[in-house]
Amino acid sequence: MYTPHLHEETNLGVLHALVRAHPLGTWATLGDGELLVNHVPFYLDAARGPYGTLLCHVARANPVWKCCSHSVDSVVSFQGAAAYISPSWYASKSLHGKVVPTWNYAVVHAHGIPVIVEDPVQLHRHLSQLTDEQERAQRHPWSIGDAPGGFIDQMIAQVVGIEIPIARLFGKWKVSQNRSAADRLGVVAGLTARAQSPDAEMAGLVAAALDGKPAD
Repeated sequence: MYTPHLHEETNLGVLHALVRAHPLGTWATLGDGELLVNHVPFYLDAARGPYGTLLCHVARANPVWKCCSHSVDSVVSFQGAAAYISPSWYASKSLHGKVVPTWNYAVVHAHGIPVIVEDPVQLHRHLSQLTDEQERAQRHPWSIGDAPGGFIDQMIAQVVGIEIPIARLFGKWKVSQNRSAADRLGVVAGLTARAQSPDAEMAGLVAAALDGKPAD
């Protein structure tokens, strides 16, 4: 990842916080002579290894767990906040007009060799950790124990676990560091006034899908 020093983020706590806040990772690996890319929610175990270990699961029917490379590092990308930045927000626009649009974003890239996990006890632990992490903010948190045990066993049999001990971890925070203080304040004001919400956007996608054929 191209990362100018100005945009480099190396604080491990900051990097881990982004992964936890945006756990849907884009996992890229070599397999069968091509790049394979899957979008998977990850659980970060920060205590395992110098940079932590990523845990996820995929459907057993997904061939990636059989053909992912065990000799070339996988890369998992986590996308944090991202936003289009209008040059109209910059104070310098009215001074000299030499401004252009850009895009701000924060991302983390984790590199490591995947390990396949098929043990049902380990998978149950992983699924509980992943669920508990995401349900924590709910008013009435759901847990795996709320579902019938036999049903959960059936679900576990249909997935395969992936563990990626993180060998290298990179962060890029492109957040207007190259602009003046006045321009940065303009960016803050512009973003605040725009007030876009990813939850509202997803609700719109779900509502739009109601026009299609509903699931049985």
